[in-house]
Amino acid sequence: MFPESYSKEEKALAKYLLKRIGQSLLTLAIILTVVFIMVRQMPIDGYFENIDKLDDAVIKATLDSMGLNDPLLVQLKNFFVGVLHGDLGTSTRYSAGVPIAGIIASKAPISIEMGLLSMAVSMLLGIPLGAAMARSKNKFWDKFGTVFIVLVNAVPAAVYYIYLQSYGSLALNVGMLFERENWVSWILPVFSMSLGNIAYYAMWLRRYMLDEMNKDYVRLARAKGVDSKKITMRHVFRNAFVPMIQYIPTSLLFTISGSIYIESLYSIPGMGGLLVNVITKQDNPMVQALVMIYSCIGIIGMILGDILMAVIDPRISLNRKEGAR
Repeated sequence: MFPESYSKEEKALAKYLLKRIGQSLLTLAIILTVVFIMVRQMPIDGYFENIDKLDDAVIKATLDSMGLNDPLLVQLKNFFVGVLHGDLGTSTRYSAGVPIAGIIASKAPISIEMGLLSMAVSMLLGIPLGAAMARSKNKFWDKFGTVFIVLVNAVPAAVYYIYLQSYGSLALNVGMLFERENWVSWILPVFSMSLGNIAYYAMWLRRYMLDEMNKDYVRLARAKGVDSKKITMRHVFRNAFVPMIQYIPTSLLFTISGSIYIESLYSIPGMGGLLVNVITKQDNPMVQALVMIYSCIGIIGMILGDILMAVIDPRISLNRKEGAR
């Protein structure tokens, strides 16, 4: 199945990847099928701009041309065939008659930029905070981080999003709405999207580092007189960060779900605000397309998390069943 030049580890990794990709494609197909069926159960108003002004003959002819009067299985087959050929259909309400792929292509770059920036901020602030909390247990940074984590998790996200928008815009002397050309207006939405992940990284890294600090190899190193900072950074932090890799995909999902509200809040012309808009307008084909894209992002993120775990931690063996998650 694989070339002879492949090593045993490379073959194991290739088999694992093929298995995970197959599972992911099946999961994606199930999600799309469920969403497709649910959308088809909605009123047909979502396919017409002014359905009250149309007679029954025009409505029927339009539905026939869109294939919506075909049996459900036929519609589902046509949908998947179109997706495989890169055809996501056309918008019915948001921008009637315009290909959905083109609309999304114009919105995706800003959402990607926002997401990558927020992930970078989350890691740059959350990981050092978690390490500081572990090193100063029951001291200032630990207490500060604990209060921050509790507030972020206990207070509804919408509350501190609106608080940041209202008071942050005054502090930064910028408008409450997003302006792509003004880099200062990026600060509040990016920081808002980062808050949940900052708390997430800090909480888990602190927990894993404290677990590592209680292990025998750390006690032995201390007994030998090894500098505590060297133990923390070279051994404890490195070993504690490995299991953190599996949470990166989850934090990516948090970023995606957070962007939906934040993009609407700041009127950012990205995919998150677009999804809210098309749901409001009942543009069913666009809802299907955006759900598919968000599902793909989440599934790809989980696959990358598994791969990173296997690459970074040599103790994980893909040759044994227990080596894979």
